[in-house]
Amino acid sequence: MSISVLLHVDIPTPFRPAFARAGFRLCPALRENELSPILPADGSIDPARVEAVLTIGSIGLSAADMDALPNLRLICCQGVGFEKIDLDAARARGIMVTNGAGTNDTAVADHAVALLAAIVRNIPDLDRAVHRGEWQQARRTRPQLTGRRLGIVGLGNIGLKIAQRCAGGFDMEVAYHSRTPRADSDYRYCDSLDALARWADFLVVCTPGGAATRHLINAQALAALGADGFLVNVSRGSVVDTGALIDCLRRRAIAGAALDVLEGEPKVPAALLALDNIILTPHVAARSPEALDAMFERVLENVTRFFAGRPVLTPVPGMAI
Repeated sequence: MSISVLLHVDIPTPFRPAFARAGFRLCPALRENELSPILPADGSIDPARVEAVLTIGSIGLSAADMDALPNLRLICCQGVGFEKIDLDAARARGIMVTNGAGTNDTAVADHAVALLAAIVRNIPDLDRAVHRGEWQQARRTRPQLTGRRLGIVGLGNIGLKIAQRCAGGFDMEVAYHSRTPRADSDYRYCDSLDALARWADFLVVCTPGGAATRHLINAQALAALGADGFLVNVSRGSVVDTGALIDCLRRRAIAGAALDVLEGEPKVPAALLALDNIILTPHVAARSPEALDAMFERVLENVTRFFAGRPVLTPVPGMAI
């Protein structure tokens, strides 16, 4: 008998046959957010048959969701994040939780550097000006990237790859802030976020989401970054206080920002759209063909291993293998 996997995020068509061959029945029940119903209202999916759920960190799975699935044994997060998974409830039920750690680091790091270059050099506005025939009017001086100071909030795998690109490709000085220094890194460590922001010209955020980092980038941190500083966020929208950011951008208290993630996405505040010193992309940093291949291969490997009684490849921290 096949094992039913409830999909709260889509598995693209090319990847589906591999799941079927491995004995998994995919049950689409896509959710826009954590408040959407866990199962379709039409009763097309029997909750008692669901043994695994595929989700993402920004949608997650609550204790109530788990209670609605009496035979749930495995929760797979497609990407790295798992901030809205109730890990305590999962542990209490003996449900394994995995993620896609290591599968999209390269794509996210590439996108972060692209956003940084685009906002610092004002690429989107220059392109639009040329299309309008405003060649001469658009030729204003912009900062260069080479030799500047890069501050990274969260030096995990993604942060490390961003640091390597910026230090090696643009000869930037790199420093970082995290809860503890990284033992295998020679980059400068700042013991507070404000100290890092004061030091940096560019601040790139790639820390995990969740309650512990909500509004970590607040009015105080943005003030420390200063009027010549630029912010890039490729982590979670909740990490940046949107209201404080809008206020700072309006007052030119920072020079600009580039965001791939937003609080309350996919809804975008009108006040953000009205600004001319921000770049917004629709949470696509991890979406490269190579990253998608790796993510769905990791999901398949984790579910196959789990239901075969073998250790999963990437349990989230705190989950027994």
